[in-house]
Amino acid sequence: MAKAELIQKYFPTLTETQLQQFEQLDALYREWNDKINVISRKDIDNLYEHHVLHSLAIAKIINFRPGTQILDFGTGGGFPGIPLAILFPECQFKLIDGTGKKIRVAQEISQAIGLKSCNPVQLRGEEEKGKYDFVVSRAVMALPDLEKIVRKNIAKPQRNALPNGIICLKGGDLQAETRPFHHIVELTDISGFFSEEWFKEKFVIYLPV
Repeated sequence: MAKAELIQKYFPTLTETQLQQFEQLDALYREWNDKINVISRKDIDNLYEHHVLHSLAIAKIINFRPGTQILDFGTGGGFPGIPLAILFPECQFKLIDGTGKKIRVAQEISQAIGLKSCNPVQLRGEEEKGKYDFVVSRAVMALPDLEKIVRKNIAKPQRNALPNGIICLKGGDLQAETRPFHHIVELTDISGFFSEEWFKEKFVIYLPV
């Protein structure tokens, strides 16, 4: 399936601008990946399935309302922040990562596709002082460790149907790391949204904070 067609398959109401932005990611990530390795060399051909669509699984559990403030913790080269910022242009995204090279890729790509609502910054999570409706991340660290660091960053006022909190993308056996939050954490199987084989045993974890 052609590049952005895979995204359109699951998100059929994309605007022309959004489609063009998703289309541009292929050439841009290939170009930057040759200079700074943010996606493994053998995985770059799976950019749309393993990285872009995977990031957008978050949009299957929440439709962020305009004005929502989102922090992408440990974004690497821009996931899940850049795909989500394309999908939700009326929300504000701050993408942070401690590695300057990776943040440079996220900065250059978001600029190249004209993402005005996306702000990639080199920063460690402990140093981030801002308040956000949601913190999103993709397999950065165990949930209890992540919760400890970002609890301070979750805003009190609510503006979405889902209460403010942490939304992360993870795979495999998650029993041990979700056990401390067993009474409130929600796990959603991504293979219920996307039919591709790769999404089996991959989950969206939502933890209200």
